[in-house]
Amino acid sequence: MNTTTLLGGIILAPLVGALVLGLFGKKMNERTVGLIASATVGVSFVLAIMAFVALLGVAPEGAEGVRRLHNPLFPWIEVGSFKAPFNLVLDPLSGLYVLFVTGVGFLIHIFATGYMHGEGGYYRFFCYLNLFMFNMLVLILGSNMLVMFVGWEGVGLCSYLLIGFYFKQQGPAFPNQSAKKAFIVNRIGDVAFAIAILLVFLKAGSIEFAAVNAWAKSLTAADPMTLAAFGLGGASTIALLMFIGATGKSAQIPLFVWLPDAMAGPTPVSALIHAATMVTAGVYMVSRTSEVFVKAPSAMLVVAIIGALTALGAATIGLAQWDIKKVLAYSTVSQLGYMFLACGVGAFGAGVFHVMTHAFFKALLFLGAGSVILGMHHEQDMRKMGGLKKHMPITHATMAVAWLAICGFPLLSGFFSKDEILYQAFVTEAFGHGPWGKILWTIGAITAVLTAIYMTRLMVLTFWTKERWHDSPGHDDHGHDAHAGDGHGHHGLAKGQMPHESPWSMTLPLVVLAIAAALGGYVGVPNGLGHLVGIENSNIVEHFLAPSLAHAGAHGAEAVHHDASTELLLTGLSVALAIGGILAGMFVFRRNPLLKMPRILEDKWRVDELYEAAIIHPLRRLSESVLWKAIDVRSIDGFVNAAADGIRGLGGSMRHLQSGLTRSYVAVILLGAACVVGYFLLQGYVK
Repeated sequence: MNTTTLLGGIILAPLVGALVLGLFGKKMNERTVGLIASATVGVSFVLAIMAFVALLGVAPEGAEGVRRLHNPLFPWIEVGSFKAPFNLVLDPLSGLYVLFVTGVGFLIHIFATGYMHGEGGYYRFFCYLNLFMFNMLVLILGSNMLVMFVGWEGVGLCSYLLIGFYFKQQGPAFPNQSAKKAFIVNRIGDVAFAIAILLVFLKAGSIEFAAVNAWAKSLTAADPMTLAAFGLGGASTIALLMFIGATGKSAQIPLFVWLPDAMAGPTPVSALIHAATMVTAGVYMVSRTSEVFVKAPSAMLVVAIIGALTALGAATIGLAQWDIKKVLAYSTVSQLGYMFLACGVGAFGAGVFHVMTHAFFKALLFLGAGSVILGMHHEQDMRKMGGLKKHMPITHATMAVAWLAICGFPLLSGFFSKDEILYQAFVTEAFGHGPWGKILWTIGAITAVLTAIYMTRLMVLTFWTKERWHDSPGHDDHGHDAHAGDGHGHHGLAKGQMPHESPWSMTLPLVVLAIAAALGGYVGVPNGLGHLVGIENSNIVEHFLAPSLAHAGAHGAEAVHHDASTELLLTGLSVALAIGGILAGMFVFRRNPLLKMPRILEDKWRVDELYEAAIIHPLRRLSESVLWKAIDVRSIDGFVNAAADGIRGLGGSMRHLQSGLTRSYVAVILLGAACVVGYFLLQGYVK
């Protein structure tokens, strides 16, 4: 197969699956539907491997030495000087993304065939899932910002369909409302991204990523602490607008509120969209346009601060949630904050590396949670779990690997990527001056401890404490519904029922992901650790990604002289923090698994309530009182009604001319004739 056509095959395979299932899936049985859906994504994965291998054999281009595979599909849009061909490009950045998106996506599809067994709309679910994969791959492989935007909007649409899959269920926290919330919140970020695309074209004359990054390289970095850095159309303005778009897709402050509610969708959706693909699209976009960001130090500072605060804030909320999927949802928000922290300090490679490791261990955690939920007959409240280790040994063992990986336990994947981010934050000079690096490192370190604590809490409550299957929490002391959760509804174990391990279609993906979560980090061993064992350039993944990402230059972490002793000291401290958090979680929650956290944390810092009071209610009142009653009803409807009344009155007055009596018509004709004759006689008399 021609190497360039591989790229077209990667995106077309799941599209074909979506079309087949959408058109004919209703007449197919579950086995056929699952086979088609999984096989098409499997084909994409195989083609992605082939394309990646082909990429390694391509000669580097340009001064940066970037390896690229091009696949022009069709011209698409061409208006005057504006050109947006529908072309695909594979380089180290998109190549790495495509590998784990298709690989993890394939495993999730297999898992879903077992998890969704017996569900109504089985074919519809897999049609949406395949369509989502198509759009995500378009987003990754697009050669320009407009093609990326097509995929960007496509995954937003598919997330709406998948989150709202159980659309018949009603209530403020149920799928239909959660889907609308996700769709609307994402639109806020999408508007900013669209404006950024327009500004990029006006300034760079092109929206092709290669041309945009070349334009950005030609700029002189603005003073990071002056208002001039935010001049209209400058690098900072464009970078900030793109970052606002990223905060929507990747659930950062202030647009993070949609992701926890998105847990109302089926658990495979949570694993696919909210662990490995859609939510990392913002990180991908920032990394893809990293040349713009490094020329905007003020914008990078904003990215780093928002990322750090999101990581910390979400971690505190995760400490207090009882729904197993909600804990993982806030964990995802927190880990995304880590990724943006890395990008903000100029360590784009470390951020992308954490995207990859996160895809492994977070997909594993979500799928493991799905296995637990199915084994518990769709119970999600951890207060009604406990003692599942002996009943679900495979699920327990694989989730334990993911738990240690996300906590940063030594030599597992999360340890390597998280350690690299913290080190780069500590030594960064990306903002020119000031103690920002040390402040950001401190926030990241505190977040790491909290992550270890709340993830240990999840494992303790789910697997290791006494059985609480038939307890009835009902409503907790704060009046919250203990059974609020995803669209499956909550049934739980009836008297006499026991939890059970999941079928092989679900446990096999768990095992594969556990291996990836354990070993995936070895492609990115930090140079400090590599130096310790005598291996130079041990960080293979960052070296591979370097040509596709910006070098922060004089302002970036990469310009700092590598100090192996400092890195090793920080690594040791990171290990101590991770193990300390795990031990603290064990000590506290084994003794008191149902320990209540501060109410403000259970209420998620009441951010939703704040938005409701400050934005939603005022907008609703404005729309009802002004837009509807004053403008729509009184002005627009009033004008239309007045015009209609006038026409009606005119018609009513003229109706009397049509009496239906012949003698009346004759009289009118005679009167008209007399008037005409009289007119001409008068004209002759005047003359």
